[in-house]
Amino acid sequence: MDFTFSDEQEALRQAVRGFLAKEAPNEYVREMADSERGFTDTLWNRMAEMGFTGLLVPRDHGGLGLGSVDLAVVMEEMGRLPLPGPYLSSAVLATLAARRLGATDLLADLASGARRGTVAFEQAGGGYPVERIRTRAVRRGSVYLLNGLQPLVLDGHSAHWAIVPARSDRGLGSYLVDSPDGVYVPTMDPTRKAARIDLVDRPAMSIGPRCDHTAIWQRVFADAAVAVSAELLGVAGAALDMSIEYSKQRVQFDKPIASFQAIKHKIVDMYHSLELARAGTHFAAWASDADDEARSRAVAMAKSYTGEAAVRITGDAIQIHGGVGFTWACDAHLFYKRAKQNDLMLGGQSSQRRELAHLVLDPA
Repeated sequence: MDFTFSDEQEALRQAVRGFLAKEAPNEYVREMADSERGFTDTLWNRMAEMGFTGLLVPRDHGGLGLGSVDLAVVMEEMGRLPLPGPYLSSAVLATLAARRLGATDLLADLASGARRGTVAFEQAGGGYPVERIRTRAVRRGSVYLLNGLQPLVLDGHSAHWAIVPARSDRGLGSYLVDSPDGVYVPTMDPTRKAARIDLVDRPAMSIGPRCDHTAIWQRVFADAAVAVSAELLGVAGAALDMSIEYSKQRVQFDKPIASFQAIKHKIVDMYHSLELARAGTHFAAWASDADDEARSRAVAMAKSYTGEAAVRITGDAIQIHGGVGFTWACDAHLFYKRAKQNDLMLGGQSSQRRELAHLVLDPA
């Protein structure tokens, strides 16, 4: 099997890399880290003009109609900044959910960037995301009323709408909330914004097929986990690159620290972990597009290993930078914080490995 990217995908990578270098330099990332909103309309509109916001939207709804492998290319480049803004929440999570639920009326605005969506799914506790959903939906006439606390909704304070998975007497369903107006909450990663949404008899519209949506949301979260894993590749890759460059410049005992055996070994270990994570993530992206029978296992392996590897690599990058690595002046902490938060998102290492154990052992 050929795991190399096509010429078109490499061209996409170069287009994204060039665009971000011009439109979202380090100064922009630092400025948005201090902003409660976390992005500018100017950059978002430029991303929409380039077609990035509609990457996963089918062509007949105004998008590019691409898949998980193409998204992995884009997310890896965005992770190298790391990019602030609602790309993950709107162009990935909300778009995946709208597609799987058949809410095609939402797709055109998502593709054009005219309206931004998000998904309110993270709730307190451990385990796989679907297992933790406790928000309740009760029908009152033609609408549903939602009750539940959503403590961490990506861009929930700036999104135009949110899709909320909630439980009712019919099982797990999906509900559209206009203008969620979440309350901004600081997170570990200052470049990725989130909000708290307290749903108290909040009116919402039921969307999706008239059946239990558990399988739909499992697939949405799995495909999103591949995207998050790809972003982690970019985060870890950038941390490794800056560590190599710094080790060549930093002089101790009249020698660059890159010449010290301890630093050489650490960088080789970082590179080894990154390449293993890369192979696993790219395979999971392919398996998602091909709907291969190994898809579920591949996703669980990729998300668990890539999360662990990225946290370790970005942590080692701080160590290689020494004292300056712990300061705000160095970007190392931005990569570590993005890696740590992504590792916990959509099911952390332990829940992904438990899921993998079930997939392997239950059939036996």
